Amino acid sequence: MKNFNEKFNELTSLIKNSKSTVVLSGAGISTMSGIPDFRSTHGLYSDVWNGMNVEQILDIGFFNLHPDVFYAWAKDVWYKLEDYEPNIVHTTLAMMEKKGYLDGIFTQNIDMLHSRAGNKKVYEVHGSAKHQYCIQCGEHYDYETIAKIVLKDEVPHCTRCGSVIKPDIVFYGEGLNSSILMRAEHMFSDCDLAIVLGSSLVVQPASSFPLYAAQKNKKIVIVNKMPTYLDEYATLHFDDLEELFNPLSAFINNLNNRN
Repeated sequence: MKNFNEKFNELTSLIKNSKSTVVLSGAGISTMSGIPDFRSTHGLYSDVWNGMNVEQILDIGFFNLHPDVFYAWAKDVWYKLEDYEPNIVHTTLAMMEKKGYLDGIFTQNIDMLHSRAGNKKVYEVHGSAKHQYCIQCGEHYDYETIAKIVLKDEVPHCTRCGSVIKPDIVFYGEGLNSSILMRAEHMFSDCDLAIVLGSSLVVQPASSFPLYAAQKNKKIVIVNKMPTYLDEYATLHFDDLEELFNPLSAFINNLNNRN
């Protein structure tokens, strides 16, 4: 079995030689910044709040009937994201993109931390808290404006038509952005290197993205504490994000720009 240094040297060689690298990121990255894991077995989405199942609160039909319940729950979950900062994984990925070694990030996270770290090519599979919109007329609002209202224990309403405003995050019962799904299939199929960070690959359809790479015999690197269904296809597997990204950050920092 290869030791850490051997695997690390192999990873850096893969990154340097890859003409197209794409990343799938999951909740494991966000937990390093202190954000609770939403979708794990014991995460916030599987919890009970005031006697209600959180998955029920996050159902689009329930939201349409009881937006007040959703915002009472979301106040301390989705509307204090500014309290958290990008960590070394986010900043390293931003540096990789800036230097020309990363073509895009597909993230299962809604916390905006990739963008705040400096990544431009971020595709948010489950939406983002950055945007909010009126469910009736479609008028858009920014996160900061709506957060101020929600933190006052009020339900935000559209200043244009008076209808309820909803975060641009995919609720249960809603479809995902088809253009992002098509882009993911294309980029993971055509990449040289696919890197999975902090995802156990159990939530569809994002869990299928690296499978596109596996089916084309591309190189796959998985960094996650828990096992995944694609581990047997991985060229390399690391257990600890922080252990890996401390030296990887220094390595990327010393790389010459490719562009």
